[in-house]
Amino acid sequence: MINSKDKIIEYFKSGIKETKKYKIGIEHEKFLFDNQNNKRIDYKKIKEMFLSLLEFGWNPILEGENIIGLTKEGKNISLEPGNQIELSGDKLNNIHDACSESHDYLFELKQVTKKHNISIVSAGFDPISKLNEIPNNPKQRYKLMTKDMPLGGKHSLDMMYRTCGTQLNIDYNSEEDFVKKFKIINSIVPISIALFANSSIVEKKKSNYLSYRSKVWQNTSRGGLPKFFLENLDFEKYADFIIEFPILFIQNKEKYFSGKKYIFKDFMNEKIIELNNRLPTENDLSTHLSTIFTENRLKKYIELRSMDTCGWDCLCSGPAFYIGMLYGNLDEVYELISKWDRDKIINAYLEAPQKGFNTQLMGKDLLYWSSTLLNISRKGLENRDILNKSGKNESLFLNHLQKVIDNKTTNADHMISKFSKNEDLSELYDK
Repeated sequence: MINSKDKIIEYFKSGIKETKKYKIGIEHEKFLFDNQNNKRIDYKKIKEMFLSLLEFGWNPILEGENIIGLTKEGKNISLEPGNQIELSGDKLNNIHDACSESHDYLFELKQVTKKHNISIVSAGFDPISKLNEIPNNPKQRYKLMTKDMPLGGKHSLDMMYRTCGTQLNIDYNSEEDFVKKFKIINSIVPISIALFANSSIVEKKKSNYLSYRSKVWQNTSRGGLPKFFLENLDFEKYADFIIEFPILFIQNKEKYFSGKKYIFKDFMNEKIIELNNRLPTENDLSTHLSTIFTENRLKKYIELRSMDTCGWDCLCSGPAFYIGMLYGNLDEVYELISKWDRDKIINAYLEAPQKGFNTQLMGKDLLYWSSTLLNISRKGLENRDILNKSGKNESLFLNHLQKVIDNKTTNADHMISKFSKNEDLSELYDK
């Protein structure tokens, strides 16, 4: 039972791994559209698609009688609030394996979407639909979230129903190692926003943002980039943060109810009447940690969450970019970001969704910092020297980002260019 701050700190410490046992986990979301009407698919269509995926060896995840996801060999496909689907990959050893896993999933997904006349859109924000046009699904927690989330952030429903991201999960070998990694990933959020921007079209028009997704997440309940995340944040300080953080929802057996009256400290002090004043379990703690929607967050591993979803050609580039720095070249990147001013990082964070590479940070633009970090990452991946069957190391996955930097043109710019020519919706769909 979680009845003290020390128990939470122990939970974080239980995630410590030897460096040689580090894993990589990638999660990525996709929008799905019905080709008959160019509208987001409804739950009926999701069920048909999930049943077809069972033929590839997936097993159903049920909530009551409703299928809400699939699982296979350490991987999960989950259902997001607006029927976006997310692959949560297995914990793998290197980017070669993680990228191979994603392409196997793509092969299966393409067979099934073709069969059901569905198109995939790989973008950070739904480029077509209005919020009131998006169907929901019967997952219980989303009903509570839809009601409570808008109370704390004006774009919370847009976040739930109209955004897709790519997430990377990484390990730490000590508390000190966590402190370094967490400071780095929060300091470079503005660069991540600019480099992976891919949400420039909103409701079939130019949004005047390169990453409208990031703009939305900055105005989402329980989200953002807290300034103290840029300090040397250890397990105790993170525990203090989550103890005082409001509860979003509480699961009791198969039922969910709103937690908006409570903070996690109330749970630990046996003050939740609806639960007969019981103490929280590790599962309750895990649920609480996963409903804190900051740009990055801590569980028994670190979650990096500031990348827009991108197409299959660049899917592996974001994880490779981070792994090269955080697993391959940590000290060099830490020395670099340690000199940055916190207020300037926050200012760049707020400006990056709109200004992209033109955003200023410490007297340089984010294109300069992207190039600098890419070089550090490349060295890190070369240091790791993990080869594929063709004898190439993981740095090959940085080629997409090198082109972005060389051409000063992001996925968001390509989307504007392609769509603006004739405003053909099919230009937004994955080919």
